[in-house]
Amino acid sequence: MQPPLEQRPKASGARPLRAVWPYVMAYRTRLLLALFFLLLGAAAALALPAAVRQMIDLGFSRENAAVIDRYFLMFFGLAALMALAVGLRFYFVTWIGERVVADIRSAVYDRVIHMNPAFFEITRTGEVLSRLNTDTTLVQTVVGSSASIALRSVVMLAGSSVLLLLTSPRLASLMALVIPLVVLPIIVLGRWVRRLSRKSQDSIADFSALAGETLNAIQTVQAFNQDSREGGRFSISVEKAFHIAIRRTWARAAMSVSIVMLVFGAIVLVLWTGAKDVIAGSMTGGELSQFILYAMIAASSTGALTEVWGDVQRAAGAMERLAELLGAEPEIRIVDDPEPFPEPPRGEIRFEAVGFSYPARPEARALDDLSFVIEPGETVALVGPSGAGKSTIFQLLLRFYDPQTGTIRIDGVDLARTRPDWLRERLSLVPQDTVLFSANALENIRYGHPDADRYAVEAAARLAHANEFLEALPDGYETHLGERGVRLSGGQRQRIAIARALLKDPPVLLLDEATSSLDAESERQIQAAIEEISENRTTVIIAHRLATVRHADRILVIDQGRLAASGTHRELVDESELYARLAKLQFAA
Repeated sequence: MQPPLEQRPKASGARPLRAVWPYVMAYRTRLLLALFFLLLGAAAALALPAAVRQMIDLGFSRENAAVIDRYFLMFFGLAALMALAVGLRFYFVTWIGERVVADIRSAVYDRVIHMNPAFFEITRTGEVLSRLNTDTTLVQTVVGSSASIALRSVVMLAGSSVLLLLTSPRLASLMALVIPLVVLPIIVLGRWVRRLSRKSQDSIADFSALAGETLNAIQTVQAFNQDSREGGRFSISVEKAFHIAIRRTWARAAMSVSIVMLVFGAIVLVLWTGAKDVIAGSMTGGELSQFILYAMIAASSTGALTEVWGDVQRAAGAMERLAELLGAEPEIRIVDDPEPFPEPPRGEIRFEAVGFSYPARPEARALDDLSFVIEPGETVALVGPSGAGKSTIFQLLLRFYDPQTGTIRIDGVDLARTRPDWLRERLSLVPQDTVLFSANALENIRYGHPDADRYAVEAAARLAHANEFLEALPDGYETHLGERGVRLSGGQRQRIAIARALLKDPPVLLLDEATSSLDAESERQIQAAIEEISENRTTVIIAHRLATVRHADRILVIDQGRLAASGTHRELVDESELYARLAKLQFAA
């Protein structure tokens, strides 16, 4: 099993951002256009100081009025060209940033949605959502803005450095001596910023996870009067994130102050030397002005790079977290040559010496050398005390996990040798905890069969005894049910889940406490429906209330992960001490 995300080794520097490059290169045409306009704008900007030098050295006089006019027209033309290039560069770079981040979000979500439940045993949903939202936004800042600024600053710094050398080799050499004083703080403080950025993003993920967990259980929180306590916990988590963010901000501020002070201190030193040269006559005023402008361009480019480096450090931490999700591998593996199921489906289920422990609890055996066979078309009930392994059998049948030992077969096919999606096409589940989506009743029922027509949906609803209350809703089947179906009672939600399973019309139907939220009358109706729909399919029922499974073809008694007994209700009352005790407790009243 893979280690938790937060325990995996961390990369250093900006290397995690290399993972963004394949997404960027998918749009290389727009990237080339962005680079073209970036270079065009930089060339226009670098041409301006040379024009200033010529004007100053020529002087402002009536004799040179026509020349001055031409130079100012050239200024305007260069400014217009630079403005157009900047605008088009901004458009293409921003487009690439938005597109790349959208692709990363889709790729991360697609990877996470295909992870098996073992992944979510050690990864909180709130943390995943934080990475999808906050971390991708940081990456977007770099790809859609900071990268362009950085590249432009590099071009401008390189161009101005060459032109500084051509303008005055002596002053340019003096500037080169102070460059290490600028670079060293960038490296040292940049690493500090990156570490704090990673901690800041982790703290944001923490309070996001806490908020999601609490809001999803809001009724329980309020029922136990824990509103204030949960609010306090959230405030503490937010305060922790705030203090880490302030530390990160101080680090960035310290880096900016150091760089700006050193850069402009170096410029002042160089200009002081240049002023001496002008006075001595070894340099013209126009040359010094040109040198000053190029030095300002170099300084502003260096300053921009230091600011961008802080963004790059934050984005590197964010991309590292996203890369962890992109690199996560599901525990369920698909073999190179998966075995197809036979047609038509029969619905035979066979457990052969199956042993299984949950990844989070490897020392505890959920199933231990479990073997049984369910014949095609048979209705079989699984009963036993809580924690006996009944729901684990369903988890393995759906191949959310693979057993550590033994084999599970459906229609003779080893589940480990076939594709999970092919397997799940043959199964339909009614879970104990009913899950409804924030959509209308129609869409919820045909979730497992999106192409089903309205007639088939209503037929499944009638069979699940849901049609009557659905038609009574304000908009009938088009009524929006609210998040997690909050507008319905527990029994109504469960009947919709049953209708959803029936609409799929699978050869194997799995019912996990399917009538646990129903009143006595509804339970009787659903039980009659289950008996009706079970005639032509294999049906496996988990039930704690034995009244719902008394008429099953066979009952398997599961205890401590093993098969304790098998038979009909009457047989087990006489032959199984455990079943007889359970029956006595329930039917004594």
